Amino acid sequence: MEQSSVRELQPIIDAVRLACELCRRVQASKAGVSRKSDASPVTIADYGAQALVCRALAHSFPEEGVIAEEGAEGFLTVPPGEREQAVRLVGKLLGERVTEETFLRWLNHGRGVRSDRTWIIDPVDGTEGFIHGRGYAVCVGTLVEGQPADGIIGVPVSPLDAGGTLFFTDAGRAWAETLEGGEPRALHVSDRVDPPSIRVVESYVMGRRSREMADRVYAAAGFDARRAKRYDGMVKYALVAAGAADLFIRGPRDIRKNPHKTWDHVAGTALVLAAGGQVTGLDGRGVDFSQGAELRGTLGLIASNGRIHPSVVAAMAKAAGEEWGFLPQPE
Repeated sequence: MEQSSVRELQPIIDAVRLACELCRRVQASKAGVSRKSDASPVTIADYGAQALVCRALAHSFPEEGVIAEEGAEGFLTVPPGEREQAVRLVGKLLGERVTEETFLRWLNHGRGVRSDRTWIIDPVDGTEGFIHGRGYAVCVGTLVEGQPADGIIGVPVSPLDAGGTLFFTDAGRAWAETLEGGEPRALHVSDRVDPPSIRVVESYVMGRRSREMADRVYAAAGFDARRAKRYDGMVKYALVAAGAADLFIRGPRDIRKNPHKTWDHVAGTALVLAAGGQVTGLDGRGVDFSQGAELRGTLGLIASNGRIHPSVVAAMAKAAGEEWGFLPQPE
């Protein structure tokens, strides 16, 4: 699988930077929150960030397909005053006049287009964190031959850099720099394997069942659950890629009612893989990203430094296998 160079990705990297600035301004303004048809929250930052990224894609890669979390239909349900605010802010950041018609066209750019490379966008990953003044991420990934190839993750509130961090892939390697720009630094996963030393990251909000399952897995693997740190959005993948964390487990969940979404995982998976780590399903098998917006058949994902991956899969099978039907994988 051929990964892109940073020179090719630069227009999208620049758009992610701009989207992060938009998110900062919207978060500071305490703009209103809407609810989508599935009751999940959405703000004008989600729509504005996606419009900025899709505008860059329309200019630089106009023939390539896009799978994105938001759309024009949802934006039209937002109160008129907030729609006007979003369009005005995007125009101000771009330094050009933007109409609502243009904004709507950007939101739906690339939808339904089939191409060798598909762009996957989560404009504000961790919207709950964004709403409550915590962390979040602007995430753009690519799929080539149905598998994650590249990832760009902008993190305005970062545990690694005071001014925020931009994570990205470049020709199969993983990099990070401050959100304001600067000298990129190469990323590589950690080499930690001793169970008591393993650093776990997990979602800020976890249901009771997920919490119980995670604790059982940590105990089975010998990890200290007290060391776990919680974050919103895809920064958890980025921290594994950077070697600042060693393990992130997402799920399991009832995928008949609430399947995992492609845009929640592609950019982060690409980054971890480029940094030398490993990402699989909870049973240790590969994840099929080629089915569109949903990861149908995937109960959850494990992202790790790779060295501890077999032991985590074994712990998952031991702790959750009977309940979720996992089969231990061969050595």
